Order: sequence, then C-alpha cells, then structure tokens
Amino acid sequence: MKSFLRLIAFVLFSTATYAQTGAKIEFKADTIDYGTVTKQGDNGVRVFEFTNTGNADLIITDVKSTCACLVPSKPQGPIAPGKTGKIEVKYNMATGPIRKTITVHSNAINTAGGVIALKIKGEVKP
Repeated sequence: MKSFLRLIAFVLFSTATYAQTGAKIEFKADTIDYGTVTKQGDNGVRVFEFTNTGNADLIITDVKSTCACLVPSKPQGPIAPGKTGKIEVKYNMATGPIRKTITVHSNAINTAGGVIALKIKGEVKP
C-alpha cells in the first residue's frame, strides 16, 4: 500500500513540475487574404490580432517582413496574460499578386524559438 501511495505522489509531483509556464501567443488567423483589390480603392492596411494565452507577459521583440513593400508595426509594450494585441501591416499596393511573409519574434513558449510566420496573400488590380 505504501508503494502505491508513493507512486501516486511521484506521478502528481512529476506532472506539476512538468507544466510549462510563460507567455503563449495565439493568433486569430495566421493568414490575411486581401482578395482582389484595386490600388486606388484600398489603403493596404490590415491587422493580425493575437491573445496572450499564457501566464506571463508576452513581449514581441521584432517583426520583420520579406520585402520593403510590406511594413509591419509591433506592439510597444508587453501584453499581459489574457490580453489581446495587434500587429498592423501596410502593403504598398503594387499591382500584381501578393504573397508575403511577416516573421514575429517573441518570448512565447508555444512556438519554436519564439518565432511565428504570418502570411498575406491576394491580388492588386490596376
């Protein structure tokens, strides 16, 4: 009986110490589809919304684009647990297909190395 109780105590202790603590980032969507738009009819601004689902402050350290035609802006301060934030992107509305990636660097523990890729797609007509 003592061995069984020790086993149960060991399992409970191991499970409790294994739980990860830290910031976690969850995006509403990892892709924004501009659809088919015209250069004159759209300002090119879109927003990626996310929530910190972890139990520590989420810090976005950097947001990079694959080209100068897409300018992302990151949140300035930490995002508290349970709070939402946004990353705004502005595409220059160059005529043609849109296929770009934004790389977000953070302290999130639920992404490999704290890095997540977001995509935009669509087409700009003259």
